[in-house]
Amino acid sequence: MKIILLQDEKKLGKKGDIIEASDGYARNYILPKKIGVEATAKNMNDLKLHKANEEKVAQEQLDAAKEFAALLETKEVVVLMKAGEGGRAFGSVSSKEIATAFKEQHGLELDKKKIQLPDALKSFGAYEVTIKLHPQVSGKLRVKVQEA
Repeated sequence: MKIILLQDEKKLGKKGDIIEASDGYARNYILPKKIGVEATAKNMNDLKLHKANEEKVAQEQLDAAKEFAALLETKEVVVLMKAGEGGRAFGSVSSKEIATAFKEQHGLELDKKKIQLPDALKSFGAYEVTIKLHPQVSGKLRVKVQEA
């Protein structure tokens, strides 16, 4: 019996795969546990439409990430820090502070988990920070650390 898997199953395959299973195994295990459905013409067509929709959504997300990366190239964020002895920075700038400053200054959301700091920003000056927007797209954001 041909089965379309509805979820990843360790011994059988990945979601969306079409596998061949014995009739008993399919009727007594796969179908009752909703791991898969029988590969009828209707279900095959539904699978095809679902995959096409997933590809379309993935492409839209990639295009949006590229557009946002281009927007980031033009933006600059100023983060204010307290100065310690001798004009040196007191503490360091975190990704959370950068995301908060970006939202305040530009009105756009930026996930702090996507900000990749090379090292802790512990001194005043200008830095270029990488933002991982998508597995295939990353953008650069200029961050200026100034004395408060």
